[in-house]
Amino acid sequence: MTQLTGGQAIVQSLKAYGVDTIFGLPGVQLDNMFDALYEERDAIRVIHTRHEQTAAYMAFGYAQATGKVGVCLVVPGPGLLNAAAGICTAYACNSPVLCISGQIPSDQIDVGMGALHEIHDQLGMIRHITKWAERIESPAAAPAIVREAMRQLHTGRIRPVEIEMSPDIMGQRAEVELLPAITAWDRPEIDHEAIDRAARLLGAAERPAILAGGGAMDGGAALQELAETLQAPVIMTHNGRGALSDRHPLALTMLGGYKMWAEFDAVLVVGSRFERPRTDWGTTGMQVVRMDIDPEELDRLDTPAVGIVADAPRGLAALAERVVRYNRVRPSRSADVAAVKEQVADLLFEQQPLAEAVDAVRAELPDDGIFVPDITQFGAYAEIGMPVYQPRTYIGAGYQGTLGYGFATALGVKVAHPERVVVAACGDGGFMYTMPDLATAYQHGINLITIVNNDGAFGNVKRIQQTRYGGRQIASDLVNPDFVKLAESFNIAARRAVGPAQLREALREGMSLNAPMLIEYPSPLMPMVRQLTRGRVR
Repeated sequence: MTQLTGGQAIVQSLKAYGVDTIFGLPGVQLDNMFDALYEERDAIRVIHTRHEQTAAYMAFGYAQATGKVGVCLVVPGPGLLNAAAGICTAYACNSPVLCISGQIPSDQIDVGMGALHEIHDQLGMIRHITKWAERIESPAAAPAIVREAMRQLHTGRIRPVEIEMSPDIMGQRAEVELLPAITAWDRPEIDHEAIDRAARLLGAAERPAILAGGGAMDGGAALQELAETLQAPVIMTHNGRGALSDRHPLALTMLGGYKMWAEFDAVLVVGSRFERPRTDWGTTGMQVVRMDIDPEELDRLDTPAVGIVADAPRGLAALAERVVRYNRVRPSRSADVAAVKEQVADLLFEQQPLAEAVDAVRAELPDDGIFVPDITQFGAYAEIGMPVYQPRTYIGAGYQGTLGYGFATALGVKVAHPERVVVAACGDGGFMYTMPDLATAYQHGINLITIVNNDGAFGNVKRIQQTRYGGRQIASDLVNPDFVKLAESFNIAARRAVGPAQLREALREGMSLNAPMLIEYPSPLMPMVRQLTRGRVR
């Protein structure tokens, strides 16, 4: 036992779990917490942002790029609501984000007195977009609740969690027993009978495929081994990009998978909601095997032929070992996949000037460089057309599609990997959501390269209004600042690149700098590419 304040109890518990970075924004309800962080400033880096939305997105980016827990710290009420977009994104992407929120004074919670930043039932509100949330009501309770938060972040389906504490409890001093960190987490037992049934089904299939979602990101060698044994093309979803290198002869994006879908008679779905193929492409005549850490996900849409509750690395390894007992002899699918990739490349080449811009980024980005596209046509194209060579080098927003996430998320990615090249690709509309955090990049030395595609519009909205609504445009045109001068006013190096050659030159310059850089990329409205993977194929 030792005498600690509530804030100190939280900080010491986080430190025990190896938390070394917190993204946050101070405020009166967090004064005692920030004072406790000051005491541990040599162990835990605090990166303060200009908006809580950025703090949450940075925690999300840090978590997605590393697989470790990303932590954000915000005041209650409007601060937590500002962070909610980032928390929603983490929820959609099954990301281990811990949000620590302040509260109003403990004797005023849910009384309705109008305390500063009061929200009725704040805890109930945040539980709708987190896996688990809890209030810490005394300093002594902090270690156990932090431990449970960490357990929730490391077991079952990973999603964000929230803990909160009132300012008077943060400042209250009491006897606290700090708990040792848990280093081994429970994982589901492998159901060998289900593995055997799946192995028999996939082994007997003539033309099997694998659909890999974000849950398969760490499947690694087992995913590749199983694909090669079955000669099964691996279709990677938005969140699954990089689970298998796009250089592998069986690797496909969703566009390639869409083109081949009608050929498959069986599919193994690993760590994916399976929403697009199931509801849009169709599964008639196809045997479906689902593998997921979340038992509720297995039959959310319908009942698969075989359902396996497992984390991807262990489940895929068990299946790869078992399937050789039942596997039929198949010809190589490499030539078939290569032919589809060539069709896809020809189709994507037609999407100009979008294709040449994204191809320029890929040409300069190292294999281990990390690309973070905002909700923009850059991102829509990259999702299906930009090769990804390593896990966790393509960071998307999942089904939330949160416009404006890209720049702030990429800041968190760069904090996680300062030694690697990180490029954010934003539209002019989305970039302005968190643009003030150019100041955060400069102040904290976050050497991110940010591309701002300036088409003077919410481009996707404007294109839809032009093509589907007879040109009846409303609320889609934008008046923008001079992005180069804007960045320079924040002491950020900036260039305007016209065309792909200048974009490549600017990227090379940015990679040579030991400083953040912004590249404005003017363009006309880009073509819409999301429809390329839509439509029923079976």
